[in-house]
Amino acid sequence: MDEAQYEQTELTVTAAAANKQALAFVLPILVLYMVPYFLLWPEQFSWQLLEGFVRAHGVATLFYPLLMLLVFILGAVVHELLHGLTWAVFCKRGVKAVTYGVHWSYLTPYCHCREVLPLRPYILGGLMPGLVMGLLPALAGMATGKLLLFLFGLLFTLAASGDLLVLWMLRHARASDLVQDHPEKIGCYVYRRK
Repeated sequence: MDEAQYEQTELTVTAAAANKQALAFVLPILVLYMVPYFLLWPEQFSWQLLEGFVRAHGVATLFYPLLMLLVFILGAVVHELLHGLTWAVFCKRGVKAVTYGVHWSYLTPYCHCREVLPLRPYILGGLMPGLVMGLLPALAGMATGKLLLFLFGLLFTLAASGDLLVLWMLRHARASDLVQDHPEKIGCYVYRRK
């Protein structure tokens, strides 16, 4: 890419700001997911069902929060791998163009693509974890009434709210624009031909 032929725009927020702004996606996601599930499977929200679950599983229910934490941590790793592997398909250097890490002060894992990509592949990489780990399991859980599958999908859709924020920032980009992940902030550079 000859940078002299392109106009660069930075679309970024800090990790702290991203965590706050991503909250704007939480309520709509909860409504879009929970209302249909409740309408389809209202019997799953009875006190008797919860009481029966606790009786059936006994003391083991005390360990479920730890199990959920483990699933979330492993899921965060898979989430970032899905970003990276999707972007790597479109990179000249493949997986060598992608790095991973954690912003420890915010407990935020990240995946960074060092190559410039066309808009659509960049968006696809941004969407992939939310689709694979969020929307699809939630829809499958909704269709079958499998509450744990639905909750898994809901959790990882909410985990993708930061990705939705970046994609929202790209809403004015053109199909012909090029995008490069920002190396330090949440977001990207957009390159538009002059």
